[in-house]
Amino acid sequence: MNKGVYIALLSIGLAQGLKIPIHYYKKKEFRPELFFHTGGMPSSHSAGVSSLTTFIALKRGVPTIDFALSLVYGLIVMYDAQGIRRQTGELTLKVNRMGEQMDKIQKDESVKVEKESSKKLKEMLGHQPVEVIGGALLGVITGTIGYFLTKKDRKMLKCKVRFRRLGLRGEG
Repeated sequence: MNKGVYIALLSIGLAQGLKIPIHYYKKKEFRPELFFHTGGMPSSHSAGVSSLTTFIALKRGVPTIDFALSLVYGLIVMYDAQGIRRQTGELTLKVNRMGEQMDKIQKDESVKVEKESSKKLKEMLGHQPVEVIGGALLGVITGTIGYFLTKKDRKMLKCKVRFRRLGLRGEG
């Protein structure tokens, strides 16, 4: 698989994993299930796209079409994570509160309100801008480290190829 994909997936995993200790630090509540939830600090969406964009910029260069595509799509993903998805999450909070208010009204009134099985909607969908920035910074760091680690692999591979051409056995 492409090294850029590995780095982006690693960055997403790191962001998801960091949500647990960050939440614990803020709320003094250990919630390992946050690894599988959307929303929260840092944004794994932002971490993934920014790590890939950083890796491409360092490996292929900023003037390439690869970088341009990654940057534009990354910006769209980050805008969506803090814009549209955040608004959807806030709307969900209001819908859930309306359901709670309807329950209170139903208890007070003698009128029966038919109700389907009401399941609360997931409220943490999007990100605050600071969460997106946090994810983007994590992604830049991960992409940079990933680039330099893979750069060492390429140098070692070139050395091995040279040793083999000379008939020597290079173990390093």
